[in-house]
Amino acid sequence: MKSTVQTYKEIDIDIGEICLKGNLRLADHSKGIILFSHGSGSSRLSIRNNYVASLLIEEGFSSLLFDLLSAKEDMVYENRFDIELLTQRLVKVTKWVMKYEEIKKLPIGYFGASTGAASALSAAAEMGKSIKAIVSRGGRPDLAMPILKDIKTPTLLIVGGDDEVVIELNKKAKDTIEGVCELKIVEGATHLFPEAGKLEIVAKLTADWFDKYLKK
Repeated sequence: MKSTVQTYKEIDIDIGEICLKGNLRLADHSKGIILFSHGSGSSRLSIRNNYVASLLIEEGFSSLLFDLLSAKEDMVYENRFDIELLTQRLVKVTKWVMKYEEIKKLPIGYFGASTGAASALSAAAEMGKSIKAIVSRGGRPDLAMPILKDIKTPTLLIVGGDDEVVIELNKKAKDTIEGVCELKIVEGATHLFPEAGKLEIVAKLTADWFDKYLKK
């Protein structure tokens, strides 16, 4: 049975030194909460990530899309590629989620897109067993290469079949990650999966992965 959105709301995420904007979707009888770590230059308003989140909600997964950087911080181009900064933001937001009344008891998964995959992997390495599963879409796990051997969280790497450079980067990452890791190549898709039906395939692979590994 498909789920429906129980609640959708814009929230403020106060993590001490800064307050970040977020969009929270809550599914009926939620099976887990998925935190989205977007790529450089993107935000909680990402059309692609919101599309994936809208399909995940139908499969019973709540989600939180949020801005890793404030508007002022995002004006500094280098911040968009500061993996350490973005990782710590994701870690702090994760800890915030673990105390937020409506979702604090839900198992947590990460969905990282492009460079956001590097911060998701790095944060998972730091958070350990608190993160139950990771999905990377068109990710750049090579930007987190030094910590990949520490990843024990089940990880799914999804790459477009026509995204040749990123395929090779993800193959190297898969060989480095010692925990459960699979690489899925979506044939006929380029880096951003704009081709008809390709992003839907990403969402289906993502939901299946979380169904398998996102357990309390």
